[in-house]
Amino acid sequence: MRKERVIALGFFDGVHLGHAALLRRTAEEAARRGCTPAVFTFDRPPKEVVTGIPCPLINSPEDRRDLVRRLYGIQEVILAPFDREMMTTSWEDFVETLLAGRWNAVHLVAGHDHRFGHKNQGTPELLKKKCAALGLGCDIIPEVEIGGVPVSSTYIRRLVELGQVERANRFLGHPHTLTGTVGHGRGLGSTRLFPTANLTIPPHVLVPSYGVYVTRVCFADGSSCPAVTNVGTRPTVNRGLDVTVEACLLDFQGDLYGQTLRLEFYKHLRDEIRFDSLDALRAQIAADADTTRQYFQKS
Repeated sequence: MRKERVIALGFFDGVHLGHAALLRRTAEEAARRGCTPAVFTFDRPPKEVVTGIPCPLINSPEDRRDLVRRLYGIQEVILAPFDREMMTTSWEDFVETLLAGRWNAVHLVAGHDHRFGHKNQGTPELLKKKCAALGLGCDIIPEVEIGGVPVSSTYIRRLVELGQVERANRFLGHPHTLTGTVGHGRGLGSTRLFPTANLTIPPHVLVPSYGVYVTRVCFADGSSCPAVTNVGTRPTVNRGLDVTVEACLLDFQGDLYGQTLRLEFYKHLRDEIRFDSLDALRAQIAADADTTRQYFQKS
């Protein structure tokens, strides 16, 4: 017997509060029907493929997959390649042949502005009509606003670019997330300052504006650790060359090289500046560490 699915449609960059409404409805309907809650999304932004203009994203595909599963109970993420075949698929074939036929959808959930199929000819209204003709259920989720501001990935990207992670988190409904593998730095963190994790930034993923942030590092076993994270070029120790994301883990001991960590951003502390000495840098990081501990104690 083929597995039946309730499928949420969208790109889900950021997995924000607008997406949350779709995902909760998907999980509810799947539970009611006794089938699998799923998401159908693409490996890259369709707009980037069509226009050829790079589109930096809030999250990597891996983070999108993790967020919809961890926060909203979505059991399956169908991450389809957005290639020429997909780009030229008609909206009718997308629904009937792909979603209903290949993926055995029995109910579809989409946002009020969802467009799909060749040249974005598919609309929420057409989706509802097609689902009715095929005997599928369908929900169209209205726009979500916070304080009169529509929740959108475009708006949240701008907030992240500006380093306004606290406001971004309000619209996301969860901390801004960056997952990466720990690489080797210059060795100064572990030998002269504090234990640090230098994260490799996934391709095409935004990082917050240069500065120092209150963050939390989450490990694969479910444990976590507060951290002070510098985003930028580390001008005191690196002569302002490569862009890095360097998390200084508080009250932590252990070897992190090669591990994959999830970094959660909570608050912008200060801009990145160049210090005259490592001692001055160390004193500032100690002060930042105290502020970070106080932040989580109050939270």
